[in-house]
Amino acid sequence: MNAILFLSFFGIANLFMAFTKRKEIILPVVMVGLLVVFGLTALDWAGPATAWLPSADKILPGMLRMDRYAVGFSSICVLTTVLLLPFSASYVRNQDANLAEYYSLLMFALVGAVMLVSYENLLMLFLGVEVLSIPMYVLAGVDKKNPRSNEAALKYFLMGAFATGILLFGIALLYGATGTFTLTGIAQLAVGAPGPMLLLGLLMVLVGLAFKVGAAPFHFWTPDVYEGSPTFFTAFMSTVVKTAGFAAFYKLLAASFTGAYAAWLPTILGITVLTLLIGNLGAVAQTSTKRMLAYSSISHAGYLLMALVAFDPARSPQALLFYSAAYSVATVAAFGVVKLVADARDGREDYGVLRGLGRTNPGLAVALTVSMLSLAGIPLTGGFFGKFFLFAAVIQRNLIGLVLMAVLMAAVGIYYYFRPIIAAWMSDDDGDDLPPVPVTTRESITLWILTALTILLGILPGLVSSLQIG
Repeated sequence: MNAILFLSFFGIANLFMAFTKRKEIILPVVMVGLLVVFGLTALDWAGPATAWLPSADKILPGMLRMDRYAVGFSSICVLTTVLLLPFSASYVRNQDANLAEYYSLLMFALVGAVMLVSYENLLMLFLGVEVLSIPMYVLAGVDKKNPRSNEAALKYFLMGAFATGILLFGIALLYGATGTFTLTGIAQLAVGAPGPMLLLGLLMVLVGLAFKVGAAPFHFWTPDVYEGSPTFFTAFMSTVVKTAGFAAFYKLLAASFTGAYAAWLPTILGITVLTLLIGNLGAVAQTSTKRMLAYSSISHAGYLLMALVAFDPARSPQALLFYSAAYSVATVAAFGVVKLVADARDGREDYGVLRGLGRTNPGLAVALTVSMLSLAGIPLTGGFFGKFFLFAAVIQRNLIGLVLMAVLMAAVGIYYYFRPIIAAWMSDDDGDDLPPVPVTTRESITLWILTALTILLGILPGLVSSLQIG
């Protein structure tokens, strides 16, 4: 729980850095602070699971629990944020940007993410969702002069408020059916054929969580919000928010509703199939790289949902952790390149703006290529083993039809993931009319680290997949 305390304190303290006249010192200070948080979180790995905050219900001694499951997903969230921060250099140069406030909001959002992966009480689940979501509502609309950013913030806030209401009503129904908010207390009653109130409460909670992770048919906000929000914050939504959301999703089902697997499986299975179809087929029709990545995020939500469908205590947590790590690393690199190119080329985000990138900026083109190959699931990248572990877990459930459908959608994904690669390296137009993309040393080093991590996860997947977090 040291991560929550330090992030909260540092987020508040960082607000006072808004008074400094040297904006360039804020970024390294924040990165060092987050690395300290990462170290504090990693220290909990070797220690025993610890509960935090007293619970009124004597069934459980704490409302939050820092075990290896929480440590693993918290580490991914914090490390992803550290690797994302160097791409905020344009805000450092922009004197009108409220840099300290942006970073503090990101740290407050991280507090919500840590709460989501460590909750043991439905009240903490709700608080985690809100602490994570409210800063993102603000950050989605920070580009106040851009109508698309204002639209993104309004859509995200309104639809998020409705989803939160549904989630809260579902929690209330679960409490009415079981008399407790604790996960272990609910598990004692959610067995066999649960009553209608409990099933309705579970359904509403699933709807609320499905909205947060961008799963169909609750995905309608995702393309517009991802496209309209500043790319830096879109990357955070697509990685950290999704990782924390799925960790909370799986934890709820594994801790409280294992005995009711047959009752909720058809719902999750239907959401998975629909998410895979809409995410992949929707991405095919896009002409904007950023909007394609938004639909790509939906499709990856479908793959991550397969861990819930498999629901194998020996495979699903590890598969979920590995896929989250591989997906986050590749997505940060992809959004980082898109942001750098858009900043240098009049804010354009279509495929055509990538023309000639392999000639003018081969380093950016390599990073973009590796990230797209990983997202497509091509061998020797982390994305390949991410899909492999998820498919293997589902096969153990004998759901061969779902695996075949997922493989088919992965083949569709190859088509739209290769479009940016072709534009960067093999376009008929060499892009002589487009200027080179300026890249700082910090941004360049970060892209090479992300590229190396993507390949490392594809060559040595055991570095993450062997971690026992279940």
